[in-house]
Amino acid sequence: MSATNIHTEFHRFLGREDKERLLAQRGVVLWLYGLSGSGKSTIANIAERALHGEGRFTAILDGDNLRSGLNNNLGFSDGDRTENIRRNGEVAKLFAEQGVITFVSLITPRRDLRALARETIGEDFVEIFVKANYGTCAARDPKGLYAKAEAGEIRQFTGKDSGFEEPGEEAELILDTDEHSAEECAHLLLAHLASRA
Repeated sequence: MSATNIHTEFHRFLGREDKERLLAQRGVVLWLYGLSGSGKSTIANIAERALHGEGRFTAILDGDNLRSGLNNNLGFSDGDRTENIRRNGEVAKLFAEQGVITFVSLITPRRDLRALARETIGEDFVEIFVKANYGTCAARDPKGLYAKAEAGEIRQFTGKDSGFEEPGEEAELILDTDEHSAEECAHLLLAHLASRA
């Protein structure tokens, strides 16, 4: 369904270059995805605090936080997952256009969902796969979700009942938390970000 009687005002607003000049930085969306417990939010938190310490303006869009508010009417069906990504992508795009270094921490289990995010956000999109195997994530189980999934209390759990598609060459960066600490991965992320400037 397309919206009617919409008259956008983008042309009258301050431009992106004005915002970025004020902040002395470029807006970007660092889209971290991987299994629950892989370390996405932890890495984003460490990297954000490091950037904040350098005087950079940042934001984190975390999947659980967004589902508690903006997306609290969405479940985990294919359609709801798609809408979740679409909404989160639109918000991240708005942030990047204001010059904000934006971390997105979402499972984003399928390639088509990541392609939707990339299409929505455009050239500001940086795809970062936070890699950890199911066994590692289940052993960490910071939210108790793996135990609930094994007990049959959660249906369509990503990695168990619902698939997770690892990336091909589309990921700009792979952070392997089986092999590296969250701090090491955050350092790699920040180095990658600096190389794009």
